[in-house]
Amino acid sequence: MNYLAHCFLSGNDEELLVGNFIADSVRGSQLQLFPERIAAGIILHRQIDAFTDSHPIVQKSKERLRPSYRKYAGVIADIYYDHFLAANFPEYSSVPLLTYAQQVYTTIQKYQFILPERVQYFLPYMVQQNWLFNYANFEGIRKSLTGLSRRTSFVSNMETAADELENNYPFYKEDFNKFFPDLQQFVQPKF
Repeated sequence: MNYLAHCFLSGNDEELLVGNFIADSVRGSQLQLFPERIAAGIILHRQIDAFTDSHPIVQKSKERLRPSYRKYAGVIADIYYDHFLAANFPEYSSVPLLTYAQQVYTTIQKYQFILPERVQYFLPYMVQQNWLFNYANFEGIRKSLTGLSRRTSFVSNMETAADELENNYPFYKEDFNKFFPDLQQFVQPKF
């Protein structure tokens, strides 16, 4: 899952959300540097990733992507799944997506003092370009995937992955709709 899903799956716990948000920028040995609930969010992020990566429906999405995107298939699937969460946010939350995105940015900015350097670098761009909200539309997904493509060390073709989503939308949407309830059920007891 990508940023939106990780934040959403943190419920209403601010510190859990911050930990879940920064987890990709935190090494295992750094875990003890964070307050208990932020560390719990980092751990939750890793559990969500492990569950997602091993889920048969997610494997199906990645297999569909692998011929064109090879090792980046998982990254692309994560972004697709954030798109479906964003595009259908009213089905999952009574809070409008735009409001929710602003709440997430405000929460994370309150913890500026504890954010890893990498997060401090990209967060202003994320807020300015409103990534979480823009995952709901194709242009936002296209920008996200093109930006990731520019940062890869190998040819990734991720800049074409928005076309793949558009061309095979029903298949990826069906995968997400089958998978996400399983993920929500997996996360629920962890609060």
